Amino acid sequence: MVYSVFIIPVVAIICVFTFIAIATWSENRRKEREAYYRSETHQKMLDGSPESADAVRALIREEEERRERRRAESLRMGLKLGGLITMVAGVGLAVFLYFLVDEDPIYLVGLVPILIGLVLALYGFFMRTPQAGGADAI
Repeated sequence: MVYSVFIIPVVAIICVFTFIAIATWSENRRKEREAYYRSETHQKMLDGSPESADAVRALIREEEERRERRRAESLRMGLKLGGLITMVAGVGLAVFLYFLVDEDPIYLVGLVPILIGLVLALYGFFMRTPQAGGADAI
């Protein structure tokens, strides 16, 4: 009778992780199917006339450039977000240490994560973006 209190949370946790596993599996399966159909379509177009082969090559090139721009933009956003989170953590650490120790200026330890976060954020804001047709992303 004592253990009956834990049944509902345990079942809820099992259900959540089962749902996450099935959702991840189905998403990966969908992406795999899309890639398969895309490659089949490209292969059929490549087997056709030379004009369609050139069009497929141009389409593949555009998709690669779009994917590279998207990857660079997500890297940029990740650096910005990581820098801002690190700076806020440094501010929180400095405030915590300021009120914890009155005699020594130990709160200056918070400057370390603040400066690291500042560098990450600035790099995220000012890093180069990839040029069309070039491979110099970063």
